[in-house]
Amino acid sequence: MKLSIIVPVYNEKSTVEQLLAKLETLDLDVAKEIIIVDDFSTDGTREIIKKYEGRHKIIYHEKNRGKGRALRSGFAEVSGDWVVVQDADLEYDPNDFKAMIAKANEVDGQVIYGSRRLNHSYLKSRHSGHIFALGGIFLTWLTNLLYRTRITDEPTCYKMIKTDLLKSVDLKCERFEFCPEITAKIAKRGIKIHEVPINYYPRHKNEGKKINWRDAVEAIWTLLKYRFKK
Repeated sequence: MKLSIIVPVYNEKSTVEQLLAKLETLDLDVAKEIIIVDDFSTDGTREIIKKYEGRHKIIYHEKNRGKGRALRSGFAEVSGDWVVVQDADLEYDPNDFKAMIAKANEVDGQVIYGSRRLNHSYLKSRHSGHIFALGGIFLTWLTNLLYRTRITDEPTCYKMIKTDLLKSVDLKCERFEFCPEITAKIAKRGIKIHEVPINYYPRHKNEGKKINWRDAVEAIWTLLKYRFKK
């Protein structure tokens, strides 16, 4: 097994080196590749990333296109059997990939989500804010209602998907609507989404969190659109 880890980056100079160090030293007992996509960072992040040329695949966007487009650029370059997304901040712990890989082997599944809500300590931990927490709960509820799934964390960053399945999905995402789009299109095929508990260390907007209420509206529209679109 080989795992392709896609790291979309936009203006994360304070965390990107620490995150990449975690990925490089991560022992998964499987082969791995790291693909970095810089979405035209302007805060010095790009200069940091250039130090990793020759060690990892790096894609540079020549203008800011959005996270969804950055992911699509990364997906086109993968050579692994499985693909997972890792944001360039420190909200998620790459060590949780071990549990996701173990789950994939256990159930012989095609899709594994890392669920923050299955980790009981998450319910008592610091949140990015009540709006973010309630938004995630609502999007998960709406997903289960529309697609008859039984997942607990639809907007999780940690979505580990078999490469052949991912490449068979015609993705259109440009910004943060990757999560609802891939979930909708996988669920619509009747493919089971398995979950494992993961850790989560949220940051607030004043610490660099980029998602906002407009992205929540777009996520709702994306779930509705692909439910009824032929």
